[in-house]
Amino acid sequence: VVESRADLAEHKRPFAQPHEPVGDLESAIRALRPTALLGLSGQGRAFTEPALRAMASHHERPVIFALSNPTSSAECTAEQAYAWTDGRAIFASGSPFAPVRFGGQTFAPGQGNNAYIFPGLGLGVVASGAAGVTDEMFLVAAKALARQVEDASLEAGSVYPPLSSIREVSVHIAVEVARVAVLRGLASVQFEDLERHVRSYMYDPVYPSYV
Repeated sequence: VVESRADLAEHKRPFAQPHEPVGDLESAIRALRPTALLGLSGQGRAFTEPALRAMASHHERPVIFALSNPTSSAECTAEQAYAWTDGRAIFASGSPFAPVRFGGQTFAPGQGNNAYIFPGLGLGVVASGAAGVTDEMFLVAAKALARQVEDASLEAGSVYPPLSSIREVSVHIAVEVARVAVLRGLASVQFEDLERHVRSYMYDPVYPSYV
């Protein structure tokens, strides 16, 4: 997104850069030296080997997020990300990938899924009766998510907590979001124990057996 484009949409103008157009991803990486590639366009295999090797040549731990779904639309596979960066990529994907063995280490790539943020964010808003959703709520939600990533996950190459813990992750996020609502005068619900109150709003899919 460069300032010289004549057809630049209005919502992109604040992000336009004073830079000459670059024709392909590898050239852009070598010219701009980004620290992260975020795959969000649904263009399968867009992160080519030359592009990822260019990322690895500029940064010790390049961030490679191939987030497009389904798997066929992922910008690269986990195996490609690790192989083409000599095992140094910080990788996440929109679709799940199996663990990858590379260089004597097993990597368990994380899944960058909006299920990590939106359920907890919504729960915090509903539980607090918030009058609105603010940028600060998204910020504290992201920080709460990051705090749930354990050292063992990071060592295995995953920057997200396991999906199996998603309910507890959502609780932590909801508590922080509700706390912001209270601090900013946006909450319309009174409660003494914030976490207990949040948990009381959670749906528990456990049913009695009548057989």
